[in-house]
Amino acid sequence: MDKTQIAAQKPRKCKETFADSVFNVINAIIMSLVCVCIAYPLYFVLAASFTDPNIVNQGRVLLYPVNLFLGGYERILQYPPLWSGYKNTIIYTAAGSIVSISVTVPAAYALSRRDMAGRRILMFIFTFTMFFSGGIIPLYLVIQKLRIYNTIWAIVLPGAVSIYNLIVCRTYFDTSIPRELLEASRLDGCTDFGFFFRIVLPVSSTIIAVMILFYATAIWNQFMNALMFLADQENMPLQVIMRNLILINQARAMTNDPGEMMMRQKLAEQLKYAVIVVSAAPLLMVYPFLQKYFAKGVMIGAVKG
Repeated sequence: MDKTQIAAQKPRKCKETFADSVFNVINAIIMSLVCVCIAYPLYFVLAASFTDPNIVNQGRVLLYPVNLFLGGYERILQYPPLWSGYKNTIIYTAAGSIVSISVTVPAAYALSRRDMAGRRILMFIFTFTMFFSGGIIPLYLVIQKLRIYNTIWAIVLPGAVSIYNLIVCRTYFDTSIPRELLEASRLDGCTDFGFFFRIVLPVSSTIIAVMILFYATAIWNQFMNALMFLADQENMPLQVIMRNLILINQARAMTNDPGEMMMRQKLAEQLKYAVIVVSAAPLLMVYPFLQKYFAKGVMIGAVKG
């Protein structure tokens, strides 16, 4: 085969037209502006958490902290319930993720099986709950009747299954696990349970990682369920602890001494930013290493099931 034939076999690259170049430039500019609009508020909160609140209120914080002030972080680190809040949140996140994965993945696989009787009806019932629910009062009564009020299960069980995550997981199984693979395993004498545990789970590490990230993020940021279903301070997660800290310092800001009141108000004002940084820092530090799984999760959800 001569050089002419080899060159003829190479795929030709499409030449980019002027219109394509203009589109790419405009698209890059728009996406850059969107990224700035998303990232700058996070950066502003970080800068404001290290800046004198008086300067923040004057709008003088743009690109870097001005007049360093660390009173908010000192107050947070000296707050004893902070560490119990971190511990509880980590426990709730780990236990909740395990329970949610143990329920969501098998249910999603079962609903993806086209030979499952009544799967369309079950899927309709699941989807129906995304639009209509019993409400807070019935949920509170159920928690009390189950005798899990003020326990870890009051945080873990109500959110054990996210219907959106269930649909995403079902879509993955429906599009990524060939039916021929199931038929071949049956010829080898493999049962349905054996197929699920020996074949489906090992090749589904991506969707399992995505589900763990989705559930862990949701549980880490959980606030309302903890506020409603937990009574003791030592059981509260980090989000509630940080909210209580802000309320306490806002109440302490009222005093008869003008100088002391001004200092306490500055502290209470900076706490709003410092609390956001402290509560979100663990997730922000982990996210860059797991970003690809979030991207895969979005792409999986976009595939038609």
